Amino acid sequence: MDPEWNDSQPIYRQIRDRVVAMILDGLLKPGDPLPSVRNVATESRVNPLTVLKAYQQLTDEGLVEKRRGLGMFVNEGARELLLSAEREKFLKEQWPEVLATIQRLGLTDELLGKPPKPAGEG
Repeated sequence: MDPEWNDSQPIYRQIRDRVVAMILDGLLKPGDPLPSVRNVATESRVNPLTVLKAYQQLTDEGLVEKRRGLGMFVNEGARELLLSAEREKFLKEQWPEVLATIQRLGLTDELLGKPPKPAGEG
């Protein structure tokens, strides 16, 4: 994991978001182990408790499970759960702003690279 952090949110949240991105991108699949707390802490130059807090949040969200003595593993259905939540979040928080910008700039389907709808469809 890249040790570059931004100041806009806590580091544990950024670590959590990076693991979420890895699951969404298919880099971590159901049953795959998460990188160890110790490795992430060392590579990222953060306190292991920070990594543990991020992993605990993932556990609380039902995305990963802890297997005693083995580590943390991605749960079945984690990607689908994330896709559903991320789509809803995008549609509520980001899409209205994107749509307003598209309308403000007068962007057409053609300019956006989207084929126009056939005549009669609306």
